[in-house]
Amino acid sequence: MGKLKLSDRQLYALIEAIKLGEEVKPSQGAKRRAFARYKIDGWENSKLTGIFYSIQRRLGLIDEVIEELVGVSPLILDPWLRATLRVAIEVAVFRDPSERTRQHLKGLAQFLSRKTHPYVGYYYYDLLPRVLEYVPVIDTEEKRLKWDYLFPEWFIGKVRELVGDEAEDLLRALNETLPTSIRVNLLKSSVGEVEDYLMKKDVRFERSTRVETIIRILDPFNPEWLLNKGYAIAQEEAAAVASLVLSPKPGETVVDLAAAPGGKTSHMAELMNNEGKIYAFDVDKARIKRMNEVLRRTGVEIAETIRADGRRAPAMLGEEIADRVMLDAPCTSDGTIAKNPELRWRLREKNIPRVVKLQRKLIESAWRLLRPGGRMLYSTCSMFREENEGVVEWFLKGHPDARLVPLEGPYDGGFLPGTMRAWPHRHKTIGFFYALIEKGQ
Repeated sequence: MGKLKLSDRQLYALIEAIKLGEEVKPSQGAKRRAFARYKIDGWENSKLTGIFYSIQRRLGLIDEVIEELVGVSPLILDPWLRATLRVAIEVAVFRDPSERTRQHLKGLAQFLSRKTHPYVGYYYYDLLPRVLEYVPVIDTEEKRLKWDYLFPEWFIGKVRELVGDEAEDLLRALNETLPTSIRVNLLKSSVGEVEDYLMKKDVRFERSTRVETIIRILDPFNPEWLLNKGYAIAQEEAAAVASLVLSPKPGETVVDLAAAPGGKTSHMAELMNNEGKIYAFDVDKARIKRMNEVLRRTGVEIAETIRADGRRAPAMLGEEIADRVMLDAPCTSDGTIAKNPELRWRLREKNIPRVVKLQRKLIESAWRLLRPGGRMLYSTCSMFREENEGVVEWFLKGHPDARLVPLEGPYDGGFLPGTMRAWPHRHKTIGFFYALIEKGQ
């Protein structure tokens, strides 16, 4: 690999994309807008896109370097200065810039003076030599793992508590890009038909060995046509397993308490042959709109979407009305970091108890909805014990009429016997937890 060469224009485009990325979500929209302004396309686009996403993945680490150099949180700096320092640290500390590129980094002082204030430009110019000479002090195992795998130290500590010697394998897996995963919708198509379509498009794929309707697309390919037709839906294998574990039957009444964007609702409707009733709750207007579109495309006829907090469901529907309840609970979503790389720096350990409080309230609502003899699935896309086994143990303690239905696969047993966990490093999917609970007659 040769030394990194970046022109002034390319550096400007990266800085504007990073600054805009704080205001525009998802960040790829900010990148597109900034790159278009500077006419970045073709090979330039590929090169700068790689650097842009690298900054997003390293953001917390880069900000720690800024704080070490500046002495204050980067969040209180001028936004243009913050974005410029983030780009400069990515280029100077994490890459090997050419001498010309190092000179262009100095020239960013004038760029800052124009964009914001000459004093900001002077400040950056004075600070830059320390950026160019920066060498991290890596004196603990946590710091080594943080610099190698780009995670906060508290997160690394929790991963080591969870999986011990496998911690590095798990951190590595969370940094790998998962292939696009789709679930064939049997209400409208068949696995064979979708595979034939992909073969005609000369796209490499593999069928999941655990869920026969899940196909992983191994080439860069947008399956938009399949999704628009409702022949398939974007869904990870571990998420599809949730509906299979709950296993709703035709004619049953089902409540999905945190349903949007509709992947599990549509899967359950398929398993029920579009016979019965599904009440699909979500609080977010935009997500409900998206779910309605997904259900329309996939040909689901038995689902009623309800914009309301799942905690209100028993008051709205009545108690003991459901044969099955799906509670894929709101969570920290740390198991999905491979799909959402920037999430790693937004996670806060102090937020976990607040999430657990909501999960406990929702599982109580789910229980009130369930008729005697019915079953509910408690699942999350988190790996933290507090949000998983912790919630289930707390719930079982307060409900002597609740029985864990032991899950035998397709993944590994959880830390509480009878529960199940999908692990990114063991199963090549997102992190997921499952507990199937039956109500006594």
